[in-house]
Amino acid sequence: MLSVDGNVVDVINRRIFAGRVIVHDSRIIEIEKLNKTVRGYILPGLIDAHVHIESSMLPPSEFARLASVHGTVGTVSDPHEIANVLGVKGVNLMIENGRLVPFKFYFGAPSCVPATNFETSGSMLDSSDIEELLSRNDIHYLSEMMNFPGVIFNDNEVMKKLAIASKYSKPVDGHAPALTRKELESYVNSGISTDHECFSLDEAIEKISLGMKILIREGSAAKNYSALNSLINSHPEMVMFCSDDKHPNDLVYGHINLLIKRAIQDGYDLFDILRAATYNPVTHYSLDVGLLGIGDDADFIIIDNFEDFNILKTYIKGSLIAKNGKTLLNHIVIPSINVFEADFINVNDIKIKPSGSKVRVIEAYDSELITGEYYHHIDNTLENLESDIENDILKLVVINRYQKSKPAIGFIKNFGLKNGAIASSVAHDSHNIIAVGSNDKFLVEAINAVISSKGGMSAAGKLTLECLPLPLAGIMSNLDGYSVAEQYKKLNQTAKSFGCNLSAPFMTLSFMSLLVIPTLKLSDKGLFDGRSFQFTNLFLE
Repeated sequence: MLSVDGNVVDVINRRIFAGRVIVHDSRIIEIEKLNKTVRGYILPGLIDAHVHIESSMLPPSEFARLASVHGTVGTVSDPHEIANVLGVKGVNLMIENGRLVPFKFYFGAPSCVPATNFETSGSMLDSSDIEELLSRNDIHYLSEMMNFPGVIFNDNEVMKKLAIASKYSKPVDGHAPALTRKELESYVNSGISTDHECFSLDEAIEKISLGMKILIREGSAAKNYSALNSLINSHPEMVMFCSDDKHPNDLVYGHINLLIKRAIQDGYDLFDILRAATYNPVTHYSLDVGLLGIGDDADFIIIDNFEDFNILKTYIKGSLIAKNGKTLLNHIVIPSINVFEADFINVNDIKIKPSGSKVRVIEAYDSELITGEYYHHIDNTLENLESDIENDILKLVVINRYQKSKPAIGFIKNFGLKNGAIASSVAHDSHNIIAVGSNDKFLVEAINAVISSKGGMSAAGKLTLECLPLPLAGIMSNLDGYSVAEQYKKLNQTAKSFGCNLSAPFMTLSFMSLLVIPTLKLSDKGLFDGRSFQFTNLFLE
């Protein structure tokens, strides 16, 4: 029997009262009103409504240790990162590992593996795989449908996947950046119910008008709260909070609690804010997460006050799993599993002779997944076009990690590197090797460090060669999460010492191969235009 006194925050009936929560056998059996002054506030545990656990570079059991400290008790988790590497086997690994800790992971069936046919992944999930997954009780929804052209033009395989989700009465998550008007209507009418890719308020309001729920995202790279926060006031029942991608150093600092605290400081209604992180995702996805009701699982947190919003305790099913900023969960070591066939490269492998007077350049933006398109005049008599540090036009390389093949070369602006290179096998969504650098020598050194570790993140400079190995599918570590966070933080600092002025260099780099986000991206097969959804020429006359 567990008895906890505090100010009970009833998000369903929008009230706060002094009370005692009584728990027996993991469930709340009574909430007694008290006629006395009590300290602290008891409220439902927080939900991240859309996250790729793998982007923390930690397996679920380790993610739980870090996230629960911040009051998170559950996640709506899309395992498409590991599915792109290992297929259904990878999805099963995530589910099985998540069961080892008292944390509520709700995994979906990845709808787009690979995200497109314009890249090489380690696996493919077709409609028969989706049928197998969605028929299971431990798969709760169809994950983000990134192939919006396939939906709009009624691609047979895409429509089969959507029909399977409808057959099993499971919700479908969306992914439709900048989609509008009739194309958006067609997308929504296919049964897709959410979107976490809105970059403007107008875009979000149009999607809401068609019935979509909008997930306000604050991750390590994409940060949309500033653009979308007024939805908490104008459309409170249509919003949820999510992180999407959260690197380990940021997860150590905070999670969904930071969004709540920020919204409170901005003056929004307390219950509208809390429902976006509790009631709204629980009801939309039919999650078995307690909301402080009689008979509910005892999933709740205790905070000091709403101004500071410090998480004092986190309970899941009545078990105390975090207290005063410290996890009470043990670290679990899991065996490494991987697919990594790339060979070491040399500078000759990434040489490229210009075939025009201008080069088409990817323009990266800080804290954004979208990119621009920039044209840069070049000397077309060169035998090898290298990085132009003075104009911040840097060589970008993507290498197929699943089979031996020639590197793809592009160029990118706004990374700012002046004396080094960074590389990573965390490269959405297929997780090939991606690297950017100030010269070919450093690029090769950084890439080879990742290959040597069979996956990881690296930084190479004149007197520097650092690498964070990621042996679990080439995208996750099996070390203690706090240790991983420290190593990752150091790598970020090294990248910035090379001249990079982005807030999250490795996270931004990881999205430069994500073809389903416009405008220009680079896959292992070449430069890709996300507007026309086809490859485009690197050089122009």
